[in-house]
Amino acid sequence: MDIKLLRAFVTLANQGTYHAAAKTLYITQPALSKQIQTLEYLAGVTLFQRGRHGARLTVAGEQLLPGARELVDRYVQFCADVAARQKGDTGRLTLGFGISSFRLAPERVAAFRARYPGVQVSLNDMPSAVQVQQLSEGRLQVGFVRLPVPEPLHSRVLEEEQLVLAVSDRCSAPAEATARIEANQLLQLSPDRGAGLMTQAQQFLIAKGLKPRTVAAADDIQTLLALVAAGEGVALLPASVVHILPAGVRLMPLEGEHTRWQTGVAWNAQIKDPLRDNFLGIVQGM
Repeated sequence: MDIKLLRAFVTLANQGTYHAAAKTLYITQPALSKQIQTLEYLAGVTLFQRGRHGARLTVAGEQLLPGARELVDRYVQFCADVAARQKGDTGRLTLGFGISSFRLAPERVAAFRARYPGVQVSLNDMPSAVQVQQLSEGRLQVGFVRLPVPEPLHSRVLEEEQLVLAVSDRCSAPAEATARIEANQLLQLSPDRGAGLMTQAQQFLIAKGLKPRTVAAADDIQTLLALVAAGEGVALLPASVVHILPAGVRLMPLEGEHTRWQTGVAWNAQIKDPLRDNFLGIVQGM
């Protein structure tokens, strides 16, 4: 059933005369009469009794009017919501971020919120591989990820990340980072939480010919750093963890192959999303 028929019904009921209703709808009286007749035919009931005093609702018309008004109001609101989303200044923005963007992502989100306070922003901590999958499936709008990303995703480089060695202040020797790796247990994130970081660390170890004494895994970065602080081992991590570093842990720089990689934002350009594009505009402009 066409919404314009329901709008004609509600408007005529509100105005009381075909002349006033047609003027409100910016159509002719014959056009309005045809719309009402079509609606009555589809509904199988008479909605109005036309007389010298205008158009009066029948019993059936009075019973159907509240539902028609609700549908028309909902349609008007839907059109307003669509118009707002076309401008990209309302709705919900779902973002992902990982270890390397602990500082980067919140900074960009704060700048976006300052300009678009009406938008709800959801920022979720998840591995780059999971972000890539959800971006491809349309369940995530923007991801702060390790680059590069596979097609058809688009991306832009924001920063270069560096591999560092997290060590405990309790352990003073040996002095060199590479020697510390072989003299201690190597702590790392579990594969399902930090696959990209694990691959980066393994490539670095192989390039340097290093073999840690033992290897152990943790499910999250906070637990990993707590174990390092307790002197349970050392960890190869992105330099950006400095922003969440607990007391008793310091970072040692590393040099050589496989110690640097790019991070940035990724999105699915095959999905039209003005809200996402507004966010990307702010991110890329900073």
